[in-house]
Amino acid sequence: MAENAAAPSRSAAARLIKDGKVRLNGQTAHASDRVARGDIVEFIVPEAHPARATAEALPLRLVYQDADLVVVDKPAGMVVHPAPGHHSGTLVNALLGLGGSWSAAGGEERPGIVHRLDKGTSGLIVAARNDTAHRALAAQLSDRTLSRTYIAIVRGVIKTRAGELEGPIGRDPRERKRMAVVKGGRFARTRYEVVERKRAYTLVRCDLDTGRTHQIRVHLSAFGHPVAGDPDYGGRPRGVRREQASPGTTPQGGSPPSDQDEPSRPMLHAWRLRLQHPRTGKEMSFEAPPPADFDDFWSSLE
Repeated sequence: MAENAAAPSRSAAARLIKDGKVRLNGQTAHASDRVARGDIVEFIVPEAHPARATAEALPLRLVYQDADLVVVDKPAGMVVHPAPGHHSGTLVNALLGLGGSWSAAGGEERPGIVHRLDKGTSGLIVAARNDTAHRALAAQLSDRTLSRTYIAIVRGVIKTRAGELEGPIGRDPRERKRMAVVKGGRFARTRYEVVERKRAYTLVRCDLDTGRTHQIRVHLSAFGHPVAGDPDYGGRPRGVRREQASPGTTPQGGSPPSDQDEPSRPMLHAWRLRLQHPRTGKEMSFEAPPPADFDDFWSSLE
């Protein structure tokens, strides 16, 4: 069901079966039933009701703000917009708490949100105060005039100075809530540059040529160098192609780091944001230093 129909995940499909909302050849289906070619499986996915956000007075580091946009340094651990299991404490709740109007171009449940950062990722994100600004920023995001540069601490030593990672990204066929480099996925390219190496870790700077879900985390994991502390992409799947980089990215100095050495969240930070102001066209660039846990982990590798 999860792979061939509209059920959002395997766990959602399992809940539908458990609740008796799936029929096999006209009879209520059970999880133990076997399906053969020609069998008819019927089910209805309950309509999703988007969460409506409310204003909350939450601490928020504003890097820049005016009548059209706000640039925020999002802390790690904050979800960007309300979703099942996260109805409060999100960036949207905090933005609404600032008062004033916000764009609705991204949907009523996501006022102001032009792009997203994963919950565990810290750093810069831009929000739009009005629909005109939102559409202009979204267009820049599409044509890459709005650029985002990340810094990450990855497992293993990358010996090449810089390179490109290419690999089509789509849903992981084994775990639908994750992404993976898969045949038939959407084209994706990430450019990386090594900043520094310590023990069995590397500090890298990453630029996105495309903007796929979890792109940096997926590509670095497929490259054999997952982001330190990433609970979802800590393995080493194959499939990413290395371009403009010579061989030689295996860990050095003995065994790769063990899981117990890893930090408690992915060491990924949205460091720099460049855009054109949606009203004036002025080129703008913002930078945010990584948070203390990022610096502390890197310093601990001395």
